[in-house]
Parts: sequence; structure tokens; C-alpha cells
Amino acid sequence: MTPAICIVGYSGSGKTTLIEKLIVLLRKKGYRIGTIKHSRHDIENDKPGKDSWRHKAAGAETVVLAGPGQINLVKKIEDSGPAEILPYMQDLDLVIIEGFKNSPYPKILVVPPESPAPQTIQTTMLAAMVGVGLESSDVPCFDRDNVQELATFIERRFLKSSSIPMDSERHLAADIND
Repeated sequence: MTPAICIVGYSGSGKTTLIEKLIVLLRKKGYRIGTIKHSRHDIENDKPGKDSWRHKAAGAETVVLAGPGQINLVKKIEDSGPAEILPYMQDLDLVIIEGFKNSPYPKILVVPPESPAPQTIQTTMLAAMVGVGLESSDVPCFDRDNVQELATFIERRFLKSSSIPMDSERHLAADIND
């Protein structure tokens, strides 16, 4: 099973920005990273009237829109939690989940920059916290401006020991602006 971690925190805390930086850093190390974004809103992945939309509207349980180098999968499932989604992501080294604070996966809590102390968020399996000037005796704390340390923590604690990083020709050349 592909390892998964959740990045949790209140809206506006910086979860998406942190995930973007983590993806770039972990990809530079050669890892294949996927993400799952939790949304409480209906997801519109296709345009009404298009063929794939019409297939779904007609009652297809699963619709795959295939194009050059990419597919979009729309599948009816009972519960759209990470456990139901992760089987589609087995070719990856790590899945970073944004949200799903009640799921059974390790959590990294992102504390907003203006917060003087960690916010109370009801969650299980808290593995670390990210913020400004945080201290905790229970879990490791990382400064939000030093994402490299957090990426190293994730690599050491959660990535498959059997993962073999890609060769250097396939590494991404994106830079992080901390």
C-alpha cells in the first residue's frame, strides 16, 4: 500500500502552499508524489454537454477521459474517503492528502502564521506541526519557512524504504522560493 499523510489545518492556514513546496522538494529527490484534495462541495470535472459528461449523465458508474499523457477518472463510490481513492494511486511513492482530518492516516497540522499558539483541531495520529515559533514535547515542530526540514522528516518517516528514486535526467528542475 502506498504511504499516505494528511496535511490538516483550518482554512487559510497555508496547507496548499505547504503541499506545493513539499511536492517540488520530494520530486527533486526522485519520489513520485500524488495528492488527494478534500472538498465539501460538488466536484464538476467535465463540461455539460461533452461526451464524457453525457456518459456519466446517462448512468455510467465510471468514466475515463483519456488524452495525450493524461487521464481523468470519474467514478461513483459510496464514500469518497482516502481509503477508497488510494487503490488508484499504487504507482506512487507517497500520497499527500489535504484535509480528511478524521481519516486513519498520520497528520501534519499547519498552524496559521498569525496564530500565537497551536490551534486545537480534533484529529488522531498527529505526527508533526508546522508554523512559526512552535514548540511541542509530543510531536516534532517545523518552521513554515523551512520546508526542507519537513520534507526530510517525511522522507525518513513515511516513504517506502524500497523506493528507488528516479535518475537525475527525470528530476524536476523547479525551484522553491522560501
